Amino acid sequence: MNAPAPYEPRVPSDDMPPGRAALSVTWAALPFLSLGYATPFTFAAAAVWRRSAHLVVATAAYLGIFVLMLLLLPGMGGEDGTQGLVGVLLFLLAVGGCGHAFLIRRKVFDPDGLSGVDNEAVVERVRRQRLLRDRARELAGSDPGLAKELRIGRPDLPRQYKDGGLIDVNHAPAEVLSLLPGITPELAGRIERVRAQTGGFVSAEELSAVAGLPPALTADVADYAVFIP
Repeated sequence: MNAPAPYEPRVPSDDMPPGRAALSVTWAALPFLSLGYATPFTFAAAAVWRRSAHLVVATAAYLGIFVLMLLLLPGMGGEDGTQGLVGVLLFLLAVGGCGHAFLIRRKVFDPDGLSGVDNEAVVERVRRQRLLRDRARELAGSDPGLAKELRIGRPDLPRQYKDGGLIDVNHAPAEVLSLLPGITPELAGRIERVRAQTGGFVSAEELSAVAGLPPALTADVADYAVFIP
């Protein structure tokens, strides 16, 4: 039975360091906070930093809107609709620019998606799983009955004991055996048939020899297999 998929953050601030996440929010909010006056400069700074064609085009567009607004400002007192046009341009700079910035802030501040990568945590998790397997295997060797009660190597059954991902080759069904490294459904079915004929296995080496598994799989299978009598 496959384990549930790990949680994957959906919000940029979830997997960016707090300082970088706060900076990205501040950057994205500048167009709105400045009423649009800082929008071209906000995107220009990002374009210089990231050297992105998209940001260069956006900067040019917002700069054009900004210059047009400045040219229209002296005529705002007239009755030719200049004031309304200036309001629309300001709206585009402030609200449109802010929305645009929030949409792309992750690409600006975390373009490679590496901010949330924590390799040390991954290494530690793998080491812990390996330690759990070793301890569970030792327990199965010294007290097979207890191992069966704890359902070591049986992820298909309800249980509370953590065994680090062990598979009980002598008792698990074929669909569970296929969770072993390199074991296809066809090989899992073969193991199940040979097991019924021989009564079980005592090691990964015997499993490979008797069930006719590819020799290259022996070491990987041994790391996750447990052979409870």
